[in-house]
Amino acid sequence: MCGIVGYCGEKNPKDVILQGLKELEYRGYDSSGVAVLHKDKFKRLRAEGKLSALLEKVKGEEFDGRVGIGHTRWATHGVPAERNAHPHYVNGISIVHNGIIENYGEIRESLRKEGVVFESETDSEMIAHLIAREFEKEKDFLKAVQATIPQLKGAYAVLAVSEQTPDQIVAFKYGPPLILGVGENEFVVASDIQAIISHTKNVIYLEDNELVRIKGDIYEFYSSGGELVEKQSQLVDWTSSKVEKQGFDHYMMKEIFEQPRAVAAAMSPHIDLTQNQVRLSQLSQELSEEETQGLLKEVERIFIVACGTSFYAGMVGEYAIEKLARVPVEIDLASEFRYREPVIPKNSLVIVISQSGETADTLAVLRQVKESGAKTLSICNVKNSTIDRESDLHLYMNAGTEIGVASTKAFTATLAVLNLFSIYLAKLRDKIDLEKEKQFVGELLAVPSQMESVLAYDKFFAEAADSLKSYQGFLYLGRGVSFPVAMEGALKLKELAYMHAEGYAAGEMKHGPLALIDEKMAVVVIAPKDDVYEKTISNLEEAKARGGQVISIGTVHDERLANLSVHALSLPEASWMSTPLLSVIPVQLMSYHVARALGKDVDQPRNLAKSVTVE
Repeated sequence: MCGIVGYCGEKNPKDVILQGLKELEYRGYDSSGVAVLHKDKFKRLRAEGKLSALLEKVKGEEFDGRVGIGHTRWATHGVPAERNAHPHYVNGISIVHNGIIENYGEIRESLRKEGVVFESETDSEMIAHLIAREFEKEKDFLKAVQATIPQLKGAYAVLAVSEQTPDQIVAFKYGPPLILGVGENEFVVASDIQAIISHTKNVIYLEDNELVRIKGDIYEFYSSGGELVEKQSQLVDWTSSKVEKQGFDHYMMKEIFEQPRAVAAAMSPHIDLTQNQVRLSQLSQELSEEETQGLLKEVERIFIVACGTSFYAGMVGEYAIEKLARVPVEIDLASEFRYREPVIPKNSLVIVISQSGETADTLAVLRQVKESGAKTLSICNVKNSTIDRESDLHLYMNAGTEIGVASTKAFTATLAVLNLFSIYLAKLRDKIDLEKEKQFVGELLAVPSQMESVLAYDKFFAEAADSLKSYQGFLYLGRGVSFPVAMEGALKLKELAYMHAEGYAAGEMKHGPLALIDEKMAVVVIAPKDDVYEKTISNLEEAKARGGQVISIGTVHDERLANLSVHALSLPEASWMSTPLLSVIPVQLMSYHVARALGKDVDQPRNLAKSVTVE
């Protein structure tokens, strides 16, 4: 989620880093900072808010060194504030970090017992403390970093510099991307090629568990075991069309990788980061906040109506609202709802979901239910679209323009919004307390960084696609909130690869789908360790026993699931609320790469349109 830029070379690092951070603004952020060498010390400047606030602080500052690091931050641990902004500095060590350190609580407590005083509330600061502690033992910066890495659990991309070796940058990663740009007498290392391309087209992609040390005019790659690794730079093919697509081959892939930013943007207007509480204060321009809250408190039944991908997002919303707010929910396809003469009781709320805000069937439902007197809430990506204008209450995906016909970031942005709405409704109806609300909000704030680590499976599917495309069909399985993700996964493969794919609730296997399974059928199962995990494993064993070739998406390192699988993918640990936001990314990536391997038009699948404005 965060943006990282480091520079070592003959130019002014301040200028290179600030321009790079400017290129990364699209990723979403709430604070920024730089640390640039000056008189053998790293001068640090940080600011809350937009990059312009940092530029104002840096204006007029002088730096005589040729090494520096910079960062734009999206808050996960700790509120948006200068004290939590990167770089973090400890005893001559400065670091910037993208990702989440899952064991930061244990590290923090251990350091606290040693008498360490913390400057921030972040997990990232722990990295600087650990490197500084190891440096006291090793008296060698590279060895100190290498000794720190095994102590970290989670997803991370890190740049580190030291005043003891001020001509060096050390970078390492597990999960989020890091790229080294190799120029003439200069190096740029960044989280996104956008920050590199204006300086050089020669790049090297860091792999997980790799470390690179940039020292003067040389660079050295090391494996996790500390051995030197030979790596050659590759030339980036950066055409004008790829500039528009930010270097990706297709809009769809660009939009898949934009999902951490999109989810952050969807949540940002609705979370009070100082309290970790949900604030849906802009639901209506006509009603006051108190009137809106009164309306929602009186709701006795909720209908969620949508089409396609939005319908599957609505299914997840159904689970969340009923589980948290304890309000009965019905989920309907718009094309069916409008013709089945639905009974809409008094005090009902109808939620309509449409990325474009112009979907014909969904718009017709909106007008139909308004005539019945029901209150309506729209979730759209396009403000002032017809559905948005005609609804009583409004929430926005804030995903940015989605060009690929197969929806990706609009889906995850919708899930984020529905989660926040569920928490807000539960709070209004006294179904959750303040402590529980803060817990849920904290988990959702961690999602953008967790998504960054899941995106690393792009390479896996790029390599596996040639074998995956040979299956005769795909069966997607899930239970609970994973069931709608299974449905969405099957839809994506149908849309993009034109292959037979079906999504089922795993518990329905005995009621027909088992007949489909043989050794030519791929079975994609979404099985996080939640309250229905054991049931899902039982259903999966039935499929495995009949020859199904299992591709599993589970939690962390699940050996039981891996033993049943041809391919086993691991997600970060997450709550039931966050899991769908993470588990959908692998099924998106798989559909994209299988379609590419089959030579299909990924951005414009046959027979489909982005916005269905006719019945």
